[in-house]
Amino acid sequence: MHWLYLLLALAALAVAFKTTSVAVLAVALLAALGLLLAWVLGLLAQRVGSRARDEGLMLDPAELRRLREQAEARKLAAAQAAPPSEPSN
Repeated sequence: MHWLYLLLALAALAVAFKTTSVAVLAVALLAALGLLLAWVLGLLAQRVGSRARDEGLMLDPAELRRLREQAEARKLAAAQAAPPSEPSN
């Protein structure tokens, strides 16, 4: 859809080059500018949308809490298993 904006912007530029009226020239140039801006924003929106993560892969709060508890339990077990180091003088 955003490619249509580019084609319309080029058509507006063609009208601006062919016209002899200053008012039509101003309107055509403003239309071309607006359509070019819409094309760029559409292109960027498509790129951002294609790189977005799938919402189905996101963790829910309960799963995140369970993973944190597991990580804390592993840390605690590793800290208890390792002998405390004594400072050397």
